[in-house]
Amino acid sequence: MRHLVFTFLGFVILTSFNTNSTKKEKITPKPLIEVTNKRNFNFPFLQKNFIGFREALAFKESQGRYTVVNKLGYLGKYQFGKSTLKRFRIYNTQKFLQNPELQEKAFIALCKVNKWILRKDIRRSVGKRINGIKITESGILAAAHLSGAGNVKKFLRSNGTIKFNDAFGTSIEQYLKKFGGYNVSNISPNKSPNI
Repeated sequence: MRHLVFTFLGFVILTSFNTNSTKKEKITPKPLIEVTNKRNFNFPFLQKNFIGFREALAFKESQGRYTVVNKLGYLGKYQFGKSTLKRFRIYNTQKFLQNPELQEKAFIALCKVNKWILRKDIRRSVGKRINGIKITESGILAAAHLSGAGNVKKFLRSNGTIKFNDAFGTSIEQYLKKFGGYNVSNISPNKSPNI
């Protein structure tokens, strides 16, 4: 555990500033701690599996914070809308924000539903290039999380001519590209998953 802490702290860099200097000097960052015993850790969020996909998407949505509510009212680590939560019979948003386990279950359930809704489009589109973006299953699931499965269908079936941006200007194309290439094969399509 100590090696993990020192490895993590080794990445933290502080910049020292000399405030008494009258000359313009080049300031170079100095490491807080020099790590002499380097180990290669395989953090799950760095891998191209479902956990990596989930954590990368969560970081983009909320920086991985469970209790965040954005200015449009989207909730939690994965920024769920209230209508999406109602689909899974989640009505108490305060309890939802305080329950990380429920948020993780809701995310998996939403991925299963989206995979079921988009199953034919996944089969037809994976491997193609649309507007220069290689279409992958994980990219499609991420785009569905952003815009809803219906908008992703329109985008894919129109070969990228029907576009969608969310209220912050983020596009389906950005999510297809950013979250492409993860192995999400362990998520099975399910029209009505239980939470």
